[in-house]
Amino acid sequence: MNYDVILIRYGELALKGKNRDQFEEALVRSVKSVLRSFFKVKVRRNYGRMYVELNGEDAYAVMERLKRVFGISSISPTIQVDPDIDTIKEKALELIRQLTPEPRTFRVVTRRADKRYPIPSMEVNRIVGTHILRALPAIKVDVHEPEAIVNLEIRAEGTYISCETIPGPGGLPVGVSGKVLLLLSGGIDSPVAGWMMLKRGVTLEAIHFHSYPFTSERALQKVRDLAQKLTKWGGTIRLHVVPFTEIQTAIREKCPEDYLITIMRRFMMRIAERVAENTKAKALATGESLGQVASQTLESMDTINKVISIPILRPLIGMDKVDITDLSRKIDTYELSILPYEDCCTVFTPKNPVTRPKPYLAAKFEEALDVEALVEDAVARTVVEEITTKPKETTTDLF
Repeated sequence: MNYDVILIRYGELALKGKNRDQFEEALVRSVKSVLRSFFKVKVRRNYGRMYVELNGEDAYAVMERLKRVFGISSISPTIQVDPDIDTIKEKALELIRQLTPEPRTFRVVTRRADKRYPIPSMEVNRIVGTHILRALPAIKVDVHEPEAIVNLEIRAEGTYISCETIPGPGGLPVGVSGKVLLLLSGGIDSPVAGWMMLKRGVTLEAIHFHSYPFTSERALQKVRDLAQKLTKWGGTIRLHVVPFTEIQTAIREKCPEDYLITIMRRFMMRIAERVAENTKAKALATGESLGQVASQTLESMDTINKVISIPILRPLIGMDKVDITDLSRKIDTYELSILPYEDCCTVFTPKNPVTRPKPYLAAKFEEALDVEALVEDAVARTVVEEITTKPKETTTDLF
């Protein structure tokens, strides 16, 4: 079937009030961005709907891209027809005939947005359904759980017929919710957290703490590759690579072993806050899940949070590992995340880390360190990499 138009439906965007146009314009930009290699397509919108005119482009290739655009609730490949009822009948029959496997039951659903159209929706359903029943004796009507649904949209801008509705990712268009800085490790959790933040409409940047030679170049490359996976959903990501070796070494030499993780995380937050300020990010995001490891108890989070004032978003906080792992497979980060290259959070893990650290004790132990000098040095030597949807386009700049 040669389709004419991809019909895009909104979900959450339809609930917006006076700023709805702003959200829809952001979605148009996202759609145009992911379809920029399809030179023939044209994107247009009317109230409550968006259309991708294919002009000969492959509908299914286009839809594969659209399935990664946040803000879309569903998409349908459609044929655009004249509003003449005889034409609608024949094209609806043509569409249902090309479905494989051949459906045994169907229903017709008409949305008559153009109230000037002279035939009521229920009457259109009856006329089209009767035509299909007469042409296909083996098929029956089932209004409750049909195997196929013939969707008719009669709108002022055109009449559209489809038999497929493909779910979109939902959420909000990337860029409408401000900028967030993601603490991106090489594990399973943080890329999933980044994906969930993108779904809420943020522009995402990432920060990674690299402790060479304790962590290898392959570990850093894994993080780059994970960031590159996220670009398929949110566009280019700036990755801030922080040299963390000196800080980890100093903590290990001068602080009690059971507080190593707590103090290390406090340093990470201080550095991330400085980088966020420089990049105009409004919050940090982490892959923490309550109770999953020693540094993710409420007491640990409280002690770690004390050193910064910027908000910390934890989208995975109520999820268990099975939920997180399932989602990582869905977004295609799992296989990368389980590659056996250690990050700085696992290199110096103590045998018995404190699970309920006290803020005043962490601060006391940090008195043995020149905290401000270590943080300033790490921020000054941070390197920024532009991670794009094409790995070979990665470029590097100083912060």
